[in-house]
Amino acid sequence: MDLGLKGKRAIVCASSKGLGRACATALAQAGCEVVINGRNVATLEATAKEIAEATGARVIPIAADVGTPEGRKALLSALPEVDILVNNNGGPPTKDFRQLSHADMVAGVEGNMITPIELIQGVIDGMVARKFGRIINITSGSVKMPLPMLDLSSGARAGLTAFVAGVARQVAGSNVTINGILPGAFLTDRLRTIAAGAAKAQGTTADEVLAARTKTIPAGRLGDPEEFGQLCAYLASKQAGYITGQNFLIDGGTFPGAF
Repeated sequence: MDLGLKGKRAIVCASSKGLGRACATALAQAGCEVVINGRNVATLEATAKEIAEATGARVIPIAADVGTPEGRKALLSALPEVDILVNNNGGPPTKDFRQLSHADMVAGVEGNMITPIELIQGVIDGMVARKFGRIINITSGSVKMPLPMLDLSSGARAGLTAFVAGVARQVAGSNVTINGILPGAFLTDRLRTIAAGAAKAQGTTADEVLAARTKTIPAGRLGDPEEFGQLCAYLASKQAGYITGQNFLIDGGTFPGAF
């Protein structure tokens, strides 16, 4: 399917690996010029080269921490116009809510709510003026089904979800959409890190933790980042212009609800 994205310009945050990289790759495959982002220069540049070679797209690596004002400025300055923004950022580390300090909570909200909102503020007026824009927020399945030890992540991402719900309706008439993708368990570095932490606490191995997690997923497997990226590209497409203010759970059937 031609997604109508040839020549569009995209920023994909936290995209040197994992779900962000999958989104950047899918958008590049669809014909976008893509800005990718990460903090490890070597990893970022290798990813940019690999995506460019695989897709033929122009890929611009911006080494920066998206969670800082300087990092956000660098990303927004990389393109003269932004048609697609994919918000993504690592969540806070797992921790019992009783142990969260005030500073922990502020950092969690800053990283997973305020950062994406400020990036949206930076691109949305241009999108409205050009009558095209796609904003996709990568949040978490824990927004719908909170997970123990990830309370701060769940709360901050739920705050973002509620915040943009009203904004989406304000700009829909200008062909600007805002949607969220809520991943369940995908085989990424973050999932491996969480599994390693759980294994240490339980006196077992990360592989055993992941195997136990897999048994809770009706699909019987962990998610493949590539399929996540394809959903992201579709939500950015011209065909998805009538979809806005929605949150797409992609978790292999883990959430046990009809709505």
